[in-house]
Amino acid sequence: MGDELPRVIHMRDGSAHAVVGLDSSEDFLERTDGLVGKLAQDVRKGLWKVLGPLLYWGRGFSPWGSHFGIACCSIEVPMAVFGPLFDVERHGVLSPSTARQWDMLWVSGTVTRKLAPRIRILYEQMLEPKWVVAIGDCAISGGPFYDSYNVVKGVDKIMPVDMYVPGCPVRPETFIDAIIEFRRRVREGKR
Repeated sequence: MGDELPRVIHMRDGSAHAVVGLDSSEDFLERTDGLVGKLAQDVRKGLWKVLGPLLYWGRGFSPWGSHFGIACCSIEVPMAVFGPLFDVERHGVLSPSTARQWDMLWVSGTVTRKLAPRIRILYEQMLEPKWVVAIGDCAISGGPFYDSYNVVKGVDKIMPVDMYVPGCPVRPETFIDAIIEFRRRVREGKR
């Protein structure tokens, strides 16, 4: 008896009201939960519409990533790109030490079947949103070792790849162009 709530209709003149019936508190809570849930969803959509572009803009200007180098590309690319001549840090690129801080993973070199599960673990440790960039012919398709029994025919067999940077070895200018393109895509909210 005590858990029932009356439904009241107030008339426009303010004087008359009628009790239409009694409603259980569970029905009342279900209706209000539905309304509150819809309201929260609408607020979330509205906030994302306003703050989403701002978030993408901020992410686009500060891509944090790690270079997972395996073969000759790993020596060629980071030594040149992170060195003083090309200085990729002026584009906002930083390399934090843990996978939980990375936005993107740059994979370069020949990926073997023995190494593939370890790269997948690094990918799974990254927080969302996460991007993968395959650098060089070996990471894209296996390179000159494509017919070997222990070489993975591209990093996209292990994890989804968002961008490919061709070359053998990759020129630093090409890598910087890929970073600039990546930043543009992130700012626009594209994959």
